[in-house]
Amino acid sequence: MHTEIITIGSEILLGEIIDTNSATIAKKLQSIGMPLHYTCTVGDDLERMVAVIRQGMARSDVVVTTGGLGPTVDDLTREAVAQAVGKPLVFDESSLAQIEDRFRRWGRTMTDNNRKQAYRPEGSTAIENPVGTAPCFIVGQDGRVVISLPGVPREMEYLMDHAVLPFLRQRFKLTGTIKSRALKVSGAGEAQVDAQVGDLEKLDNPAVGLNAQSGVVVIRITATAVNEKEADGLIAPVEATVRERLGNLIFGADADTLEGVVLDGLNRRGENLAVIESGTGGRLAGKLSLAGHGRAAFAGGKIIGLAESADLVELARLAAGQAPADWGLACVLDRKDGQIQLGVGLWNDRHSGQWRRGFGGHAALAPEWSSNVALDALRQALSAAEFK
Repeated sequence: MHTEIITIGSEILLGEIIDTNSATIAKKLQSIGMPLHYTCTVGDDLERMVAVIRQGMARSDVVVTTGGLGPTVDDLTREAVAQAVGKPLVFDESSLAQIEDRFRRWGRTMTDNNRKQAYRPEGSTAIENPVGTAPCFIVGQDGRVVISLPGVPREMEYLMDHAVLPFLRQRFKLTGTIKSRALKVSGAGEAQVDAQVGDLEKLDNPAVGLNAQSGVVVIRITATAVNEKEADGLIAPVEATVRERLGNLIFGADADTLEGVVLDGLNRRGENLAVIESGTGGRLAGKLSLAGHGRAAFAGGKIIGLAESADLVELARLAAGQAPADWGLACVLDRKDGQIQLGVGLWNDRHSGQWRRGFGGHAALAPEWSSNVALDALRQALSAAEFK
């Protein structure tokens, strides 16, 4: 079975907003055993929208569109789907009543252009939207299904959970699942990780893939199975092998972050951390302050301008002393003659050190990369201290 997502909106093509809906929909389809084969983004142009919807229906059993269901002139998804399936638009009085009821409950006046949202392709099934004003619909043709959802992420996700997934399970008699486990690595690059687990990447089920991020490599193990328990059974031995080979390079899994892991480690020790940084835009302190747990272990951060010859350990010691904190961490990005160099300094009354590394990626990624490298240096120090 092939599934496809079409995100609709010129603002996505122009880079004005980031498409997060595709990732959300993909994960939810995966959870019921429907692998995603294609994604596509198209602007607010009726002819192009019709063309990509027809293309999707020609190669996929299920096409999910998101966006273009609003009341404005450039919201054209209804018209595009209707033309793609060769059906006229029909006015749905019950959908209009739902829209009017929403506005009454919100204490707002409905404008005439909201009536547009009550149209849907003839023969389609309406999906009530209790969390927004855009009714949605499902239309089938020649065994294929087009499901049109709002572009507002909160509305889309609600309707996926409460309407679309139950419909797909029943329509296609789905009983399987696709489950993933993401192991997160720091302190090694993608090539180094691949050298250790490359043979596992040749497996069919579970499938193993790598995703390099800024200073972090994600190893994703994905199993297709009849149920979640069976998927877990397929994933477990592969995960055990990966952990055996990479050891302490793996800092967490799934939703874990470096900053969260570091703060948890400090909390367990009853210690805290202060940071000082230059050239990062405060990225390191920002990550630590936004971590969802362990905030008590973060004593604060400071951003400074800096000369090239700064002693990184001394900077870290000053950060700890001013907070005060048990650990000080310095993160310094130096940009000169088109080159970027990172300096990391670490200080504790029992441990200190400093490191310098060159950065060869895009300059815009340097703050995130440098923050993760600095956090990994502290993570490794905390891990080493535990065994002393």
